[in-house]
Amino acid sequence: MEAALASLRSAARAALADRYAGVDGLSPRGRDGRLLSRSTGIRIKMIKHIVMWNIRGETADKKRVSALFVKSRFETLIGVIPGLTSLEVGLDTSGVDYACDVVLYTEFADQQALENYATHPEHLRVKQEIGDLRISRYQVDYPWDVAETVERAI
Repeated sequence: MEAALASLRSAARAALADRYAGVDGLSPRGRDGRLLSRSTGIRIKMIKHIVMWNIRGETADKKRVSALFVKSRFETLIGVIPGLTSLEVGLDTSGVDYACDVVLYTEFADQQALENYATHPEHLRVKQEIGDLRISRYQVDYPWDVAETVERAI
């Protein structure tokens, strides 16, 4: 039983390392399957960047159209921004009055990649395109240790 559990843990670490192996500067070559910097061999903490907005619109239909536009603009950044490893845009389906209309969920290779994203010309283009459709904005950024997450899960 213990051997099967160890094998499962090893496979999960390998799968996660493979997912992030193409990220600039990352290598899954650590002995424990953790992501390491190719240049320094030091464990890297990725950054999660989550932003939520309320969207302008006089009716529910107009808000929905605006939210879909915001979603479509941010999705143009997939595969364009160096160090941006994951991007999802979700639209609220709960309909509760305290919910935000749109959420942007992103993962970055490191803090520097997030800082570069903030001033990247394509990101600035998207911000300009969506302009004043956003009437409120909430943001959370936090470090994320991929290997630690897997270790806790298995």
